[in-house]
Amino acid sequence: MIKISEKKNVLFIITDQLRADHLECAGNPVIKTPNLDKLAKDGLRFTRFYCSNPMCMPNRATFFTGLYPSLHGVRCNGINLNTKIPTITQTLHDAGYHTASMGKIHLNWSAPGYSRKYKSVECSTDWLFKPKNKRPKIPIPYYGLDEVEIVIGHGDAVSGHYLDWLEEKTKGTGILEDLKARSARAFEKIYYDTPLTKDLYQTTYVTERTIAFLKRFSEGKYEGKPFFMHCSYPDPHHPVCPPAPYRDMYKPEEINLPPAYIESLEDHELIGPALRNPIIAAMVLRKSTEEEIRKFLAYTYSAITMIDHGVGQILEALKTLGLENNTMVIFTSDHGDLGGDYKLLLKGPAPYKGVLNIPLIWKIPGFTKEGTITDSLASTIDLPTTILSLLNIDKKLYPPEMLGYDLTPVLKDPKVKVRDHVIIEEDEELPMMKKERQANVRLRTMITETHRISISYGYEHFGEIIDLKNDPLEINNLWFYENSKELRFKLLNKLTHELLNLQSRLPRKQALT
Repeated sequence: MIKISEKKNVLFIITDQLRADHLECAGNPVIKTPNLDKLAKDGLRFTRFYCSNPMCMPNRATFFTGLYPSLHGVRCNGINLNTKIPTITQTLHDAGYHTASMGKIHLNWSAPGYSRKYKSVECSTDWLFKPKNKRPKIPIPYYGLDEVEIVIGHGDAVSGHYLDWLEEKTKGTGILEDLKARSARAFEKIYYDTPLTKDLYQTTYVTERTIAFLKRFSEGKYEGKPFFMHCSYPDPHHPVCPPAPYRDMYKPEEINLPPAYIESLEDHELIGPALRNPIIAAMVLRKSTEEEIRKFLAYTYSAITMIDHGVGQILEALKTLGLENNTMVIFTSDHGDLGGDYKLLLKGPAPYKGVLNIPLIWKIPGFTKEGTITDSLASTIDLPTTILSLLNIDKKLYPPEMLGYDLTPVLKDPKVKVRDHVIIEEDEELPMMKKERQANVRLRTMITETHRISISYGYEHFGEIIDLKNDPLEINNLWFYENSKELRFKLLNKLTHELLNLQSRLPRKQALT
């Protein structure tokens, strides 16, 4: 069996809405990410790593539980993860780890609820506008996390414990009051210029608090336990508003438009009607112009470079504090962004590479080979299984029914294949559009070594089959081609059987005695 020491620490770094090709080490010719590039050179980078769901809450809940959204219940944003569902962090806690999180968690919804009957301890407006003594209280342990310092929201429209940090740094300046006033309307724009300086911005907060934890750990504050640290940056999710000097690093006119920019999905049977709906177009699938796309990408790159700088500081702290050789480092994101592909921004029921393909860099000192790259298929749902396996955690402590594959053989030898497919689920439920066909989307995608197939409930005679090898821009739908009937049957049959396999087998049958 391939294992590492069960005493190895885990530093899990996650961003929000970062696509795989928005890193310099992934071939992006414009963006500068020297620290993540170095991490990739010191470890293993996956080129075909996919989210299990292209929305924040469902995919984050999948990482914590090892279950697909259809099983853990967070089918779409706006559904709290049931606290009774076991998590990887609870498993690690039970196995003797100190579990902590700095930054965004998003296992409870962050916007005001559609009904006052339901409560969320991560509701941003409650943190922003209620007195301190009436703010939501994060119950500890929180989904198995022993220690939590939270950021809620995106850009500079954020709240959580970050507000106390900001208040302490800016007393008497009016900066905190200004942030609160702007937060309520921040999402009306997808980018803008923040008045915050870089030392007051939430990326700095997450970096600073993560390093503070590492210092406490190095000083022996946690009774000799190994740690699992969930370091979560809210950027580069929109609204994108990186502070100076980062926001001036990239000029819109120097940004390369993506190769798929020339295409349009206006006539797409599934996506076309959604693009013509102003609510969907404003909230998720945003039709855009060249000018807006260039500006959005320039600010996105700036936000990513700021995160890269923060990651560099954290990695240097690991080294300085003597923790580097005993800490595995994982870097990923929860989902991607259309980023100008098909003249669209943001995300939604559009199962394309920009949204689904996300970064994964994994460094395990003395285990992963330096500077290696793998094209093996992998998915967010594989992360908890692999972490627990690498740490040699007793399987009796695992969350039940975890469905991920163990990527350990790939980490040891990047040429190894442990999967021949990945499954991506997406459900969208928009209560303000109850009478609309697009209000409740149920989309299922399977990606194999060579193809992608996507089907959607309510579209019995339509699907999408893409030859990923010969059509990297995902333009040519083979679904209706006469000579693709055999391929369509093969992929549909495979998808059907894999979806059947994902169904729950709980509760267990009890033997009669």
